[in-house]
Amino acid sequence: MDQQKITQYGDALYQALVERKTIEPLTNREADITIEDAYHIQQRMIARRVEKGERIVGKKIGVTSAAVMNMLGVGQPDFGYMLDGMIYGDGAAIDAGTLIQPKAEGEIAFVLKKDLMGPGISASDVLAATEGVMACFEIVDSRITDWKIKIQDTVADNASCGVFVLGDRMVDPYAIDLRTCGMVLEKNGEIVVTGAGAATMGSPVNAVVWLANTLGKLGIPLKAGEVILSGALGAMVPVKAGDNLRVTIGGIGGCSVRFS
Repeated sequence: MDQQKITQYGDALYQALVERKTIEPLTNREADITIEDAYHIQQRMIARRVEKGERIVGKKIGVTSAAVMNMLGVGQPDFGYMLDGMIYGDGAAIDAGTLIQPKAEGEIAFVLKKDLMGPGISASDVLAATEGVMACFEIVDSRITDWKIKIQDTVADNASCGVFVLGDRMVDPYAIDLRTCGMVLEKNGEIVVTGAGAATMGSPVNAVVWLANTLGKLGIPLKAGEVILSGALGAMVPVKAGDNLRVTIGGIGGCSVRFS
């Protein structure tokens, strides 16, 4: 794909974000769009946000479950960038009108104390570089109409990032088994999703390993101080104004958010 189209689609997605509207799937318009093209479009979209004063504070891994990979017809996860304008604290109230078609996912966030630069990063490297892990919500959102996405659409759209909410405590990753820790997600007081760490590529640590090595091949480090969202532990939950959500992850803690 030529640079003119990359710029065009990156700008279209940025405008959709700003104007809180959706656009037609890129894959409907460009039959031969590749995942590499989509990452170039993502970079353009992120550059527009940074130009307006936002700052990259972390990264996210998406498409980490076998079910979602099968749905999108791919054999690997994807990644996106987290910016400071996306962060909310535990118990925050989020104006649902600032999002387009949001859905909530319960995840484990890694807070790094050391840089990680692949390739060659192992699970032990990730644990050694992690200051702590936290329960979090990723509120995914799509600028693509009706979530009719293929992998290229979600990659271009910054891996369908919306906002994220960090939990009430941080825990030493060596103190828990990140594969077996269970997740319970409640919506308006009712349990709607359960899951476990193993839902994310066998372990959330494996997801961060994948990210560090994938970005390392591109010359991009994971940096000390960054927050890395490791992927959903269960299904996405649609949310709207008036909803109250809480996620609890065994051995880690909880995170709550409400939508106004």
